[in-house]
Amino acid sequence: MKTYGLIGYKLDYSFSRKFFTEKFKNEKREDYEYINFEIDSINEFPELFKKDKTIYGLNCTIPYKEQIVPFLDEIDPEAAAIGAINTVKIIRGKNQPLKLKGYNTDIYGFENSLKPLLKKYHKKALILGTGGASKAVKHILEKLNIEYLMATRKENPGTGKISYSQINKDIIDEFLLIVNTTPLGTYPNVKDCADLPYQYLTKNHLLYDLVYNPEITAFMQHGTNMGATVLNGLKMLRLQAIKSWEIWNS
Repeated sequence: MKTYGLIGYKLDYSFSRKFFTEKFKNEKREDYEYINFEIDSINEFPELFKKDKTIYGLNCTIPYKEQIVPFLDEIDPEAAAIGAINTVKIIRGKNQPLKLKGYNTDIYGFENSLKPLLKKYHKKALILGTGGASKAVKHILEKLNIEYLMATRKENPGTGKISYSQINKDIIDEFLLIVNTTPLGTYPNVKDCADLPYQYLTKNHLLYDLVYNPEITAFMQHGTNMGATVLNGLKMLRLQAIKSWEIWNS
């Protein structure tokens, strides 16, 4: 049996388990399985390999994308640049200890789901949230030469970040790409979203929500109501999962 899995905290909502379980079934890989490894602390991570000696690849999600870094033997340069990991390759050498290498396939997923929707006027982006997911977003925006401003619920004087309460019509008019990297709006709290002046959105705005459950979040619905283009995180998740599989098997 070859085991793959996801490490995180409270993983009932996991996209990855469903994706890979269906993939293994469709490809008739009866000797492959994908498991959710729920851990209460990242310090439990090394114990996984003592309990299950058949693990060949792992994904990593909130809240451990940054905390996992010290436990890895090697990190892909692009993942190292942003300091967040969502994919771990387990390298097994004959008569050698396990070697763990970290990657970030969120980068690939976000870039390749965003680019088809970008227009020439999407020159500035407003990023909601400053957690691990925002790091992949920042990395790709820099790569695409899109300026960005980060916003959080609390004021951050002197940090270059603004609070949601500081977002006004001028900012909405200037930043035509808005990316939600927070878990706000995730099921079952489907009515939650960042407190923004959504009434100033236009048909030129693009709202990208990394949340995928529900399919239409409250954040996205506000955009739709004003004629904006909206996208959830499902395509990004599919792309990052495919990329993870490529890494595990390379």
